[in-house]
Amino acid sequence: MEGFTAQQATRLTGCTPHQLRYWDKVSLVEPSLQQTGGRPGRRRLYSFRDLIALRVVKSLLDNGMSIQRVRRAWDYLRRTADMDTHLSEIRLVTDGETIFAVALDEDEVLDALRQGQLAFFVAINDITRSVEEDVTRFELDRERFLEMLRRVEDDVLMEVDEAGG
Repeated sequence: MEGFTAQQATRLTGCTPHQLRYWDKVSLVEPSLQQTGGRPGRRRLYSFRDLIALRVVKSLLDNGMSIQRVRRAWDYLRRTADMDTHLSEIRLVTDGETIFAVALDEDEVLDALRQGQLAFFVAINDITRSVEEDVTRFELDRERFLEMLRRVEDDVLMEVDEAGG
C-alpha cells in the first residue's frame, strides 16, 4: 500500500507540520501506515484515508469548531463509517455549535457530537411529492364526484321529461 510522508501530507491537505505532529500526539488523526512511536528519525506514513481525515478535521477547525468537538464528531464518524457506510458517502453540516452527519443515501441527519442522536430533518422534496400525490388524488376524486352528479342530474332531467311528456 502506498503511503504519504508528513511532508507530502502537508502539501496535499493544507495542514501545517505542527498540526500533523499535534494531532498525532493527541490521537486526533494518527498516521495509520506508520507512526513515529516517539522515536526520532522515524517517518510518519499516512494513507489516502488519513489524508481525507486530515482535510475534514482541518476544514472543521478552520470553520470555528473547537478541537474537542471535532474530536468527538470525528471519533463518531470513524466508528460509523467503519460499520455502516464509507466516509465519502457522508456530508457534514455545521451550525458552528454542533456537527451533523448526513449520509447521502439516507433521509436522516445524525448529530455527530451526541453519538449519533437523530436530529430533526425535513426532506422538502419528500413533502412536495406527497402533497402533489394528494392533490392529484383529490382532483381525480373531485372529477369522479362531478361526473356522478352530472349523471344523476341527467337521470333526473330524463325522468322529469318522461313524466311531463
